[in-house]
Amino acid sequence: MLERIKNLLPGFNCGNCGYTQCDDFARSLINKTENPSQCPVLLRPSYSADKKAIEEMLSKEPAFHPVKIISGVIDHYLADIILHPLKNEKSCRETLLPFSSVKVEPDDVIRYRPLGCPITHIARVIDTEHNLITIVIIGPQTTRSTDATEILDLGICMVLAFQGTYEGRSLKVGETIRFLPHHCMMQKVHSGVVVNLENGNVRIEIIDLKVWSMPEKSGYINRHN
Repeated sequence: MLERIKNLLPGFNCGNCGYTQCDDFARSLINKTENPSQCPVLLRPSYSADKKAIEEMLSKEPAFHPVKIISGVIDHYLADIILHPLKNEKSCRETLLPFSSVKVEPDDVIRYRPLGCPITHIARVIDTEHNLITIVIIGPQTTRSTDATEILDLGICMVLAFQGTYEGRSLKVGETIRFLPHHCMMQKVHSGVVVNLENGNVRIEIIDLKVWSMPEKSGYINRHN
């Protein structure tokens, strides 16, 4: 069904519906979080037949399926999504702002503690840009394949962003969400702002370990994909 709806959408990726990609808007239609009228292009007379076909297709779909709840282990806050690693990576990517002056390069192994988190992380550097470091987590402790003397100690770092694939409800660029990083050793719900959506991948910035409220709509509902 997803492919049929995607083929009926204009495919302009204009962002006027609130999603950067028509593919993500198609998922929101299936999840019943949006309706075809949210797309201004579909409102044009030349696209009326496509809009009607989408509406008919959606009207035949059940509105709800079994509920899957995402929640943190420590504080039990509900989350909108689980954030999974990108393909062939061990964890979601994190963008760090280190407070130390230690110089790092891609493929270096580092030790750091995220500001506000009591657990020390071990990570491999993916990329560096100016003072920012993009990493993937490889463990809370040194691995057998990594000598302790080869690990660079960065001390406390501020986590500015997460990036990965996601499981849960449809997202919109610019909205604040609650998410659970799959690799989080504390299984703690984080919050942040969606800044990019593309082909099932999401980047979330302005990361915070504090979750101020628990709206009734937290969690997500599994529906047809």
